[in-house]
Amino acid sequence: MDKQKLTYLIKQKALDLGFSAVGIAQAGFLEEEAPRFEKWLKNGYHGKMSYMENHFDKRLDPTKLVPGAKSLISLSYNYFPEKKQKENTYKIAKYAYGKDYHFVVKDKLKALFTYIISLAGEVEGRIFTDSAPVMERAWAKKAGLGWEGKHSLIIQKNKGSFFFLAEIILDLELEYDTPFQTDHCGTCHRCIDACPTGAILSDKIINASQCISYFTIELKDELPANMRGKFEDWMFGCDICQDVCPWNRFSLPHREPAFTPHPDLLNMNKNDWEEITEEVFREIFRKSAVKRTKFSGLKRNIAFLKEKK
Repeated sequence: MDKQKLTYLIKQKALDLGFSAVGIAQAGFLEEEAPRFEKWLKNGYHGKMSYMENHFDKRLDPTKLVPGAKSLISLSYNYFPEKKQKENTYKIAKYAYGKDYHFVVKDKLKALFTYIISLAGEVEGRIFTDSAPVMERAWAKKAGLGWEGKHSLIIQKNKGSFFFLAEIILDLELEYDTPFQTDHCGTCHRCIDACPTGAILSDKIINASQCISYFTIELKDELPANMRGKFEDWMFGCDICQDVCPWNRFSLPHREPAFTPHPDLLNMNKNDWEEITEEVFREIFRKSAVKRTKFSGLKRNIAFLKEKK
C-alpha cells in the first residue's frame, strides 16, 4: 500500500475512534525546543517535579524512544463537559470529571496501533498519552494540530483547547502535515491577566511551580502560606486560563461516555466537600485522575481553601 493511501486510512480510523484531530510529523530532533526547555529547567520553573529533569535527550528526540522512528502521529481527544459543577463550590479541573483519561485514550491508541499493523504489517512503535518524556505540544504544532497559546496549551481554531494530546511514534514513513505557523492569540492576554498566582510569566513561558494545578496535584508538601486566598476555590487542578480564553467559545461537549462524571460530583456544595468521607471519595473518584492526590491530599487542599487568609 502506498504511503498516501496508508496515511488517509490511519487518519480516518483515528477520527472513527473518537479523536477530534490527527496530524503527522516527521520524527526527528526538536532543535528549537532544546534551548528553550533547558532554560526553563535552569530557572527552576518545574518546582519539585524532578522527573522533568530526567531523559532530556528522549524528550527532544523520538528516535531515542523508538529506534529508527520515521513518523510521529499527534492526536487530540476532546474532554469539554456538557454539564459543569454548580456555582460557589470547590472545583476540580474539567479533565478530571470522569474516568482517568490515561486509560480511556490509551485504549483508543492501542486500537489505532493494531489497525496500523493490520494495514502495514510488522511495524515498530510506541503509544503515549502524557505518560512518557514526549514534548507533546511541540509535536502537535509540527503535525499541524494547532498553535501554542500564551498559556502554553495547544489551541485549535474551531475547537478551543479543552482536549488531551496523544502520540504514536512509528518506524513507518507516512505523509507529513504542514506545521502550524500562525499564532491566532494576537494581542490578547486574558489568560496572563486572569492567573491569580502569576504563573503565566509571559507569552508561552509558564512557571509551573506557581500554578494552582501544581500546588493542588503535584506538590506533596504543605501548601505555601503566601498562596492562601489565591486559589479561587480550585481544589484539584485549575481551568482559569482556559475558561477566559476567547477561543474556547467554540468548545463543544465531548461524546465520550467514560468522561461522564459521577452524578454526585456536579451537585456537591462546599459543605458537602468539607464533610466528605474517604468512602464517598472512593465512590465518586473510583476511576478518576483525582485519585492522584489521594483523599488526604484533597482534604489538605479543601482545608487550605477554607482558611482564605
